[in-house]
Amino acid sequence: MELIPAIDVIEGKCVRLSQGDYARARVYHDDPLEVAKAFEAAGIRRLHVVDLDGAKARHIVNWKTLERLAAGTGLVVDFGGGLKSDDDLRIAFECGARMVTGGSIAVHEPEVFERWLKTYGGDRIILGSDVRDGKIAVNGWQDGTDLDLLPYLEGYMKKGITMTICTDISVDGMLQGPSVALYRDMMQALPGLYVIASGGVSSLADLEALSEAGLPAVIFGKAIYEGRIKLSELSRLLC
Repeated sequence: MELIPAIDVIEGKCVRLSQGDYARARVYHDDPLEVAKAFEAAGIRRLHVVDLDGAKARHIVNWKTLERLAAGTGLVVDFGGGLKSDDDLRIAFECGARMVTGGSIAVHEPEVFERWLKTYGGDRIILGSDVRDGKIAVNGWQDGTDLDLLPYLEGYMKKGITMTICTDISVDGMLQGPSVALYRDMMQALPGLYVIASGGVSSLADLEALSEAGLPAVIFGKAIYEGRIKLSELSRLLC
């Protein structure tokens, strides 16, 4: 299973939210690059970076942090948060992102997102499928939609999507365990989709449960920052 630590950025600092609530943001480190270097030293090869300021502003904001992370490590960086225009996408790639994640734009401006897919391909454009009670949520999880998760994903698979980062908002940042059953259902219904689980990981046992369920990849962060998972413990799960 591919292990992908997350660095969420507000004002250039490494933070974590609880259930997407900006009022509950906690700063864990002033320099995300130091955090990324620690991940790389532990054998991690990929990093998920979220521009939370960008998600709120609806355009890329923390591009300088992205640039530092990409230039200062050998990690494969996938980047999301606030990417709403061709210019945002250009900046993200020019600043070192190897892949980008689009969530809200895939709902609100599907023609733009589909153009990105055709231009860059499904190996560089990831679909963000944030979900609450089985429905897609957008705009930094602040807004709900009437879109059911599985039909939504199936529709985008027909248009070229091969990967999705699925975050169950109800458990994200709560350290109460991931939604293993949800991911099992997704993989069973959509066997051709590379499902990246996100949200709720609280321990090494949670990572092992996801691995045993057959998940190809998982994003996690708060459990590391809170000391519930030590980087030295990840070696036996690293692919």
